[in-house]
Parts: sequence; C-alpha cells; structure tokens
Amino acid sequence: MFTSQTSSFQESIDVEERDDFDSEEIAGYSQKIQLNCYYTIYLYQGTSLTLIDSSLPSEAEPELRTYISRRLSKGALLGGMGNIATVELSIPEQAVGCYCCLLEQERSPEQPDADGNGYVICFMGGSEKGLNLFRLELDKYVQGLHSSLQTPELQNLETEVRPYLSQWYEESVMHIYRVVQLVQSNISFLLHAALNHTHVEVNNSDERTKADVSRFIKAASLQGLSQQDTTTASLCKAISEDTHSDLIIDCSTSPPTLLNTVSNRFCDSWIQAFLNAAERCNPFLLRQILENFKLKAIQDMNSLKRFVRQAEMSHYALFRCCQFLQGCGNGDVLLQNARAEHSDLPEACSIISVLEEFLKEQSQAQA
Repeated sequence: MFTSQTSSFQESIDVEERDDFDSEEIAGYSQKIQLNCYYTIYLYQGTSLTLIDSSLPSEAEPELRTYISRRLSKGALLGGMGNIATVELSIPEQAVGCYCCLLEQERSPEQPDADGNGYVICFMGGSEKGLNLFRLELDKYVQGLHSSLQTPELQNLETEVRPYLSQWYEESVMHIYRVVQLVQSNISFLLHAALNHTHVEVNNSDERTKADVSRFIKAASLQGLSQQDTTTASLCKAISEDTHSDLIIDCSTSPPTLLNTVSNRFCDSWIQAFLNAAERCNPFLLRQILENFKLKAIQDMNSLKRFVRQAEMSHYALFRCCQFLQGCGNGDVLLQNARAEHSDLPEACSIISVLEEFLKEQSQAQA
C-alpha cells in the first residue's frame, strides 16, 4: 500500500520529467525571466478590424489580423470570453500561444442595435498550453481595461491603454514566480496556509507583493477546483473549528521573516519542485506544479472520506485509514476538512476523533 502511494505521489510532483513544458516552454528561459511577449488591440466595427496599437513586428500584425478576422467570421470569439489557440506569425518564435478576447461596447440609446462593436485584445507569448493555465487571470486582466475603452479615439492610448497592455505578462503570469522567488524554501508554509484556510498577512511590503501573495494563496487553495464534485465543493468551503494564528510575512528583512509558520510532510515534499521550476524561470511550469499539488490534495481528501465511510463498518478499514494518514503526510489538513464536512454525522465524527488521537500519538512519539 505504501509503495503504491509513494509512487503515485512521486509521479505527481515530478512534473518536470513527465510534462512537455521542457520542449514547449523552456526555450528562452535559461538566463532570463521575461520571454518575448506581444499585445495587439483592434477596434471592431461591424465586420471590420482597425488596428489601434500593437507591439508585434510590422510584418506579423497583418497575419494576426487575418487570423482574428477569420475567427470573428466563424463566431468563435464571444464577448468577454477569452479564446486561446496557437498562431503562426513572422516573429522569432514563429508559433506562439495567442489569447484573444472581444470586449463589446456598451450600447448607447442612440445605437441600441450596435451588435458586435467593441475591441479585440490579443496577448501572445509562450504556448497555447501555457496560456491556458492562466486563462482566468487573463480574462480578469482584460476586463480591467473596460473603463479605459470609452471612445473609439482612445485619447488615453499613451497614458493608460498602452502601458496597461504592455504589462499583461508581468501582471497575469509572473505572480506565482515572484512569490516563490520571495519566500524560496518557505513556500511550504504558504501551501499549508492555503490548504488550512489560514489567513496570510504581508507586512512592510509594496502593494504588488501583497497582491501577489494573496493571489498565490487563492490559486493554491482548493476553492472551486471542481464544480461537478459535490464532495470537493464542500471540502473546499470547510473552515477549521480551531483558531489559527495568521501566517505573517515580514518583508522588512531580506529574505523575508515568516512568523507563526506551520507545515507538514506533504507540503514540504513539494518545495524542491517549486524551487527547480523557479530556478529555470518558468512560470508556466510553476503553475502546472501548483495544479498538481491541488489535485493530489483533493485525491487524498476523497480517499480519506472513503476510508471513514468504510471504517463505520470495519475495524480493518479503520486500521487502513490510520495507515493512510500516516503515509500521506497531510493528516492534519485532511482531518480538519473531514471533521468540518461530517459535523452532522456523529458516527463519522467519532471515527475522526479516533484518527486525530492516533495522529497526535504518532507526532508525540516522533518528537
């Protein structure tokens, strides 16, 4: 049993060896953080696209416009919903991931039937697979442009629109990388806080760092991981009945000082994977590792729930449950969520109390 668990867990964290980001994403990441990335914004009126601004080479922009026009004619771009695909352009990378989003203009009383008018925003860089990992962040970033796109003339192009568009990669993709670079091997404390619903407070830092850490915690939590699985939904919303101290990151020192730190063997086991990806300056790989971390945590939560249900009828199942908790290294988090979910089931709560006592004895014995 332990052999199969260990094998499965190792596969989940060895994403560098299994994933095709090596061939797809690693080029250009060896010595620098910023890969070549581009943006383009078009005014869309009726069926025509008018270029407003672009960071693409002059020979590549018409190729992109032809691609976007073809997508629009097929109805493939829906208002407010990003679309990600691979495009081939006359740029050094030749084939890149391209995120496109149609922002429709609000209808005015003078033009109530002005369907289809608006702006098409495109972000290009990395690969289709890489950008797909940041789809939600890209959607949110594009929506932040709404208030700046009030008139077709865009008199604020130089002061607002262009600076905003040119920062899309730094703001939508690089935040996870910056957090790992900030805390280094202390990343396990943030991972544990995310799983354990612990509030994280960042002191003596700029607003960007505070926002980065907040976004990392949100990305690492299990909230909304699966909309189809009711078990997952309930576990994601579980809040500990215990009172936890906030995890504090004090950025007045370099490296930052972390206070009230708590981790476990499960979170510690992911440290090296994050550090390796950060060393390679690959934000896409970092995001994939984070998703694998969450997936493994959810799989273990579902396994514990199944064991608890079986233990209500079998002492051997209770023994297997103890073995599982001992082997997974995440027993404190799993039991906390299990207790919150089974709070109205006395028999299950009784089993969870036995398991908590088992883990406590194991911890004392190791100490």
